[in-house]
Amino acid sequence: MEWILIAVVVGFIVWRMKPAKGVKTVSTTDLKGLLNDKSKQFVDVRTPGEYRGRNISQFQNIPLDQLPSKLDKLDKTKETYVICQSGMRSSRAAGILTKAGFTNVVNVRGGMSQWQ
Repeated sequence: MEWILIAVVVGFIVWRMKPAKGVKTVSTTDLKGLLNDKSKQFVDVRTPGEYRGRNISQFQNIPLDQLPSKLDKLDKTKETYVICQSGMRSSRAAGILTKAGFTNVVNVRGGMSQWQ
């Protein structure tokens, strides 16, 4: 019984981390080469406190819970990169963006915890 519970928990975590349909992923290493591209937009969905503590200057902070009400601040035609602390909130944000009509969304794998 214990193994079944462990399998269910692991399966749930894997399912939650799976990117939304149509969402690409990029590593933090690959992200470094993209940050100065003005044709892209970068969104950090962590809380304002997390963002103030450590951030990548090209990313604008729109916390995940505020994202649905602030979609008008983003350009649907631009490639949009989303980041959080570990990749889970940004995965959810990517789903929100694609449902709102954003067609080119990229989730940063590992988030700020992998940023060097």
